[in-house]
Amino acid sequence: MAETQGQTIILTSDYRRMEAHRLIEKVPAGAVLNIRPARRTNDQNALMWALLSQISRARPEGRECTPDVWKALFMHALDHTQRFEQALDGKGMVPVGFRSSKLTKAQFSDLIEIIHEYAARHGVPLSDEIHPARAA
Repeated sequence: MAETQGQTIILTSDYRRMEAHRLIEKVPAGAVLNIRPARRTNDQNALMWALLSQISRARPEGRECTPDVWKALFMHALDHTQRFEQALDGKGMVPVGFRSSKLTKAQFSDLIEIIHEYAARHGVPLSDEIHPARAA
């Protein structure tokens, strides 16, 4: 049997489940099966960047942060692990480990909720209209 490469099946119906069972029966011993919740959608991601850009422009609490920095702050507020590494030039620290692309749909919904809650608490009006550019 030829080597099976990177098969992904989204379990949306009984047919798709049967397809997954069929593939499992054909894989060789030692193959790895990874079942995980669905990751965030492109629409969720676009909404997040639209909201972060609006907050960045509003400068709540006098904070002048880029949308990327706001994202790191909100990810930290949800207890997503981040660590810091020294910059290559030795001048300062760089945050690493806050990739929102790894969040599940539910986790991403929580992130959007935290953004809305923060904006409401600080009087930042938000629109859920998604704009193609994410620049602040």
